[in-house]
Amino acid sequence: MSRSRRITALIIGVLIAPFITVVSAGTASAHGYVSNPPSRQAQCASGTVKNCGEIVWEPQSVEGPKGLKSCNGGDGRWAELNDDNFGWKVANVSSTTTFTWTIESISRHATKNWEYWIGGTRVANFEYGGKEPPVTLSQSVNLGSFKGKQKVLAIWNVYDTENAYYACVDVNIS
Repeated sequence: MSRSRRITALIIGVLIAPFITVVSAGTASAHGYVSNPPSRQAQCASGTVKNCGEIVWEPQSVEGPKGLKSCNGGDGRWAELNDDNFGWKVANVSSTTTFTWTIESISRHATKNWEYWIGGTRVANFEYGGKEPPVTLSQSVNLGSFKGKQKVLAIWNVYDTENAYYACVDVNIS
């Protein structure tokens, strides 16, 4: 290959690379977490709770296979989220509480449903029929007869993958 052809190929490569990056970024999948009441990862991201590890920069990334009942979505990078004695701040809530999800991404996942669990009891299920959620989604959840300090596991089940997003919220139900 001649020198001028190599230079031309190099210039074309340099000009195309940013376009490829933009196109691939546009197809990125969504990520999300409960921002209010503040989930454990939201507390880490805001600096309310310190020494949380990498979750500080990625509160929206707690993703794992559907069907788990862990705060970290089965991902060892977020092990701190499973530690009930980590110093999580407890939000005072009533028996019916609004949970707000923050969805991060240009392209949001189609959604199967949203589930809320206390211990082994599913206290709420919101079917979403494969629609994409908005950037912020709020759901009013009846926490039933549960009282006092509880850990609510919120799960966003993705419609078209085997994965879900997980968030634990520590609450004191009055």
